[in-house]
Formats: sequence, C-alpha cells, structure tokens
Amino acid sequence: MPPSDSAADSLTSTWAIVEVGIDKVLAKNLEEGLTPALYMKIYTAIYQFCTAARPTTQVGHPATSRGAQLLGAELYNKLIEYLEKHLENIKLDAWQFVDEGLIKYYIRTWNRYTTGARYLNHIFEYLNRHWVKRERDEGRRTVYDVNTLCLVKWRSVFFDSIQSNLMTAVLKLIEKQRNGESIENTDIKNVVGSFVNLGLDEHDSRKVSLSVYKTYFEGPFIASTEAYYKDESKRFVAENSVVDYMKKAEVRLQEEAGRVQLYLHQSTEKILMRTCETVLIYDHADLLRDEFQNLLETNRQEDLKRMFTLLSRIQNGLEPLRGKFETHVRKQGLAAIEKLANEAGENLDPKAYADALLEVYRQYAHLVQYAFRDDTDFVKSLDNACREFINRNKVCSQSSSKSPELLAKYSDALLKKSGKSAEDSDLDAKLNDIMTIFKYIDDKDVFQKFYTRMLSRRLVHGTSTSDDAESSMISKLKEACGHEYTSKLQRMFQDMNVSQDLQIQFREAMAKNLDPSELTIDFTILVLGTNFWPLTPINTTFNLPDELVKTFERFQSFYQSKHSGRKLTWLWQLSKGELKANYPKSSNKVGYTFQVSTFQMAILLPYNNGDTYSYEQLQQITALNKEYLVGSLSILVKARVLLLEGSGEVGDPGTKYTLNMDFKNKKIRVNLNVPLRSEQKQETETTHKTIEEDRKMLMQSAIVRIMKARKVLKHVVLVQETIAQIKSRFTPKVPEIKKCIDFLIEKEYLERIDGDRYSYLA
Repeated sequence: MPPSDSAADSLTSTWAIVEVGIDKVLAKNLEEGLTPALYMKIYTAIYQFCTAARPTTQVGHPATSRGAQLLGAELYNKLIEYLEKHLENIKLDAWQFVDEGLIKYYIRTWNRYTTGARYLNHIFEYLNRHWVKRERDEGRRTVYDVNTLCLVKWRSVFFDSIQSNLMTAVLKLIEKQRNGESIENTDIKNVVGSFVNLGLDEHDSRKVSLSVYKTYFEGPFIASTEAYYKDESKRFVAENSVVDYMKKAEVRLQEEAGRVQLYLHQSTEKILMRTCETVLIYDHADLLRDEFQNLLETNRQEDLKRMFTLLSRIQNGLEPLRGKFETHVRKQGLAAIEKLANEAGENLDPKAYADALLEVYRQYAHLVQYAFRDDTDFVKSLDNACREFINRNKVCSQSSSKSPELLAKYSDALLKKSGKSAEDSDLDAKLNDIMTIFKYIDDKDVFQKFYTRMLSRRLVHGTSTSDDAESSMISKLKEACGHEYTSKLQRMFQDMNVSQDLQIQFREAMAKNLDPSELTIDFTILVLGTNFWPLTPINTTFNLPDELVKTFERFQSFYQSKHSGRKLTWLWQLSKGELKANYPKSSNKVGYTFQVSTFQMAILLPYNNGDTYSYEQLQQITALNKEYLVGSLSILVKARVLLLEGSGEVGDPGTKYTLNMDFKNKKIRVNLNVPLRSEQKQETETTHKTIEEDRKMLMQSAIVRIMKARKVLKHVVLVQETIAQIKSRFTPKVPEIKKCIDFLIEKEYLERIDGDRYSYLA
C-alpha cells in the first residue's frame, strides 16, 4: 500500500534534514565535522520519523493505525539509494587509476568511506537500536545496522567491480618487493585489512568472516607466489651451486614468514609456508640430498645444518639422509681403527684405542647436536653406527670381545696410581668418556670380568688412585647396567674394610700376647671372600720362608679362633713384601729396599747364609715349579741383584746364581715385583674361559626361567625370548643357545615334543 501524503511529506522533510548530514560525512570535507546542533537536529528528525503515529507501509503488514510505531523502512531505503549513488560515483573515478595509483585511490577512498560509515552509524543509532533490531529479530537477515550496510554496499556496488584490477596491482607491488625494491608495506596492509573487514557474517553482523579475504586475496596471492618461486628456483638452480641455492631458499622462507607479520592475515601463514616449502624444497629435495654426502665428507656443519632445517620442513624429507649418515659414520669409525691397528700392530695401546673411538664419536655427536638439533632419528643412526664400528672393527676381527677388554684395561690405567695421575675433574671426565664407549659395547659381560679382575689387583696391591674415583666408576656402571652388574664390585670394597678391622684386631692380639722382641715382621693381611673376588690359587707348590712361618702360623690360629668353620686359601702369587739389603762395600750408607714378590723373597732370603746357589738348590728351597721359579729368577738376574754364572740361560740345569755384592741403583727403593708376561697372558686366557662358562650358565638359567613361566614353547620363540632376556649383557649366538637347550634336555629340565616344541619338566 503506498504511503499517505502525510507520510510522504514526513519522509521528504526528514530526509532533507538527514541528507545534509550524510553529505557532510561522506561527500564533503569530513574534517569540518557535524556541529552539536546539527547532529541533534538530524538525530531528532530520525527519532521523530521512526516514532510517528501513522499506518505502517511495510510489505506483509496490514495498513492499520496502532498509535506510535517503530518505523524506519522508508528512511532505510533512502539511505540505500544514497549509498548506491555515492559508490557509483566512486567507481567511475576509480577507472582512471591503475597499479599503485589504484591502490592509493582505493585506500584513500576506503579510509574516507569507512570513517564516514562510523559517523553515520552514530547518527542512525536510534534506527539501529530499535527498527533494525526488530527486523533482524524477526528473521530479516538482509537488514543491517547502518555501519554494516555501508560495507555491504561498498562490496556489491564498488568492490566487486574493481577487485580484479586491485589484486593485480597488489600482486605487482608484492613482486616488486620480492625483487628487492622498496615499497610501502602499509598500503598492502590497508588493502588486506579492507578484504578482511568486508567478510561479513550473515547471522551476526558483529562477527567478521574471512570469506572475502580467502576468495579474492589469499587465493590469487598463493597462486602468484607459487608461480614466482617456481620460476626463480628453476633459474637459480641452473646457475648456482646447491649450497648457494639452500642459502637462497632459507632467505626466501624467512622473507615470506616476515611478510605474514608485515601485512598478511595470520591465517595465511600456514598455506603460504606450505606452498613455499613445496616449491623451494620439496621440488628440489633430490638435488639437496645428493649434496649431503659431499657436505659430510668435507665436514661443512653450517651447510649441513641449513640442509637439515630445510628438509625437516617437508614430509619424509630427512629419511634418506639418516641412512647415509649412519653409513658414513660407520665407515669413518672403521677406517680410524684400521689405521690405528696397522700402526700399532700387536702392541695396541688401550688409551690410543679408546681415544680413536672417542674422536669419531665426538665429531659426529657434535654434528648431530649442532646441525641436526639432536633429532631422535639421527641420534639413533649415530648410535647404530657407533655400535657397529666399536664392536666389529679390525681389532675385533679375531675376537669380538676385544673392545670391552681394551676398554677395561684403559679404565685400569686411569684408576691406577701413576706419575701421570689426572686431576679429579679430568679423571671424572675420562671416566665419562669410558662410559660413552661402554654404552655401545655388546659384550658388557666381558668388560665386567676384566674390570673385576683389574679392580681386585688394584685393591690387593693398594694401587688405586683414590677410593672416590673407584666408587664413582662403580656408580656409573650401576646406573648403566643395574645393581646386579656391580654387586660383586661393591662387595669387594666391603671385604677391604673388614680386612682392615681384622688387621687391627690381629695386631692388638699379638701386642698383648707376645714380647715386643718377637714382633720383628710388619705383617698386613687381606681376607677376601672366595665368591666375590676373581682370584684363584696357582698350580705350583711353595715353601714359605722360615722367617715368615711363625707369623703365618700366628695368624692362622688367630683367624680360626674367630671363624672356626672357615678355610683360608693362601694366594702366594699376589703376596709381596720388602727386604732391606745391606752391602758391606756399598757407598750407599742407607741401604737399598727391595720391593719383591713372596716368591722372590723366598729366593733372596737364603743369601743371608751363602753367596751362591744352584738352580736345583733354589728349586729345593722354594719348591716352586719351573715356570714360576724361572720367571722370578729372570727378573732378579735382569736387575743384576743376582748374577748368572757361565753362559747358560736362566733355568738351565746346573746354572748358578751369585749375589751381586757390587749392586748399584739410582733409586734407594727398587721395585722388583713386576708381573710376568706369561702370567698376564695366562690371566687373559683364564678370564676368557670364565666368560664362556658364565655365558653358558646365564643362557641356561634364562631358558629355565622362561620355560618355567611358559611351560610349553616353540623353538623359535624360546630362542627369541632368551636373546631378549640376556642381550643387555651380551648378544648370544643361536647355535650356543641350541647347545644349552640340548644340555638342559639331557639333564631333564626340558623335553622335546612335536619336533619343534619344548616342555618344561617340573
């Protein structure tokens, strides 16, 4: 129904007042602003129009007079007409601009228009709060508050027609920046901001949708970015090295990430970086990977770090590199040990061996940490490579247990007193180095056996550099392998403490029961538990010197009085003492002190009663077998304490040995108690035999434990579970496991059923 004459008059008069204000806000100089009087006049006119008593003319409502109504459709429609006309004029002006000129015009017009829209929103506040609200509450989603209406019209009348040209201009500007030219970042930022603000939510005008930004800006921007970098990377790779290309790609990725912060919406970052990574990295990944080996061989850590950073950005980018890295490290380690083995021959120094292993490890551990950022898979590759070249190098070609044996010997050298003993901090660092190698050792039981034997000698002979250092090393081993691994080592220290207490008690008992004149020998004893110390008696008879018999018998009686059920087994090969030598014609008034083994003591003491003894006489006096008698005599002859008469060899029948009355030495204390090479070789062989026996027992006990729990198992499963249980100590060979199974079947712990299955016999 058309509006009545009075309603038309009211609309005309009201609009005449309102249009003056709109012109000031949108069409004229905004800086002049609206005077308070004019603002109130316009606001009042709108209020009176919306609350006037007249029939409604809205479509879908009956033309009834209901008193004061909340009206506004006519005024709202007049505003739409004005905005459309105003934006048509802006659009006509825009056609005269291109490229940066169009961007400048768009930004200037956008800022002017949106500022005006906010003013209009205040002027039409009453219409917004009442009429617009009611319309939207009734479901009319095409009715907006005035500020939103201005944006809707901007988009439909002006933006849709010029957005293509505008985006072309924006993309040209961004390309200029990528080419190194300077541009106004704020211009692009303002354009992007307008795209974002034009994305209106139909259901809630207060919310902003990114639909316009995604469709009209992000889509073309990503497409142009992809095309630009495809062309650039193709040309750059053709003219430059791979390393230079990586530097270029790194810079480009940083620039694009910075571009997001400068003027793009944050939501674009993910798709932008993914696009750049695809074009700059993924499409050239094979080229980068082909350069990896060369960078490794030349140790170019910065470039390796750059390659890692780039390839880590794409899916499975690093996968081929890890295998190459592992192979390279393994080859370097094997080559280093082969070179050392060739130079050293049979006289391989344990320290040199450990240092060679550590040098390779440190180089590539630093590389993994610095260039590969401690990536889990690269750490695993390093571990696999180290385990390979530490356990299966040229030195280990004859015996797989050579690495743990040499490592134990190096530990012994560090923990033993010497003139070159390290400071505490240096020693702890070196012990940590040992543990670094130790974690890669497969046969940890071999290290344990050799270490235990060497520790026992250090404790027995009192040659440990310090108890703190020994305890520190045991703590490190315990942390790496658990309590069971070090239980015997700790028990050995307990025995040493008990022996000290026992020694004090013995001395007190002797002082109480004997005359001081009878206590002519300073006697120290160590009583050690058979089950915890890797010490065994040697296969030879021995007559203790008469001078020591009384003391020996006194201690035997003392110990039996305290522990009647125990048996003492004397380890003469580990016993030692000191002899004071006084030569009548010697210019040395102090006299020499000889540090000797008990066997050497038994040889030298008879020379108090005579100057010369034959080999047979010494053999009768000491009762030593030929091996130990010849070994002890050889050292005394070599040191010229005894002189071998005639041209025969030491130990030949009938040879005679005369005390050297003209003995001279630069030192007052002369150490004659040096280990025999035959003893060392025999000890090493004995240790290896013990390891083999212990391994058999360990495998058998593991098999019995598994079968006791599972009752029935297939052969393959039993073998797999046995390996899993004991691989922390050593890696058993399948044929050895099979021999243990056969042994347990023979002993009726197991029985074979159905060909490939075993049953546990309780």
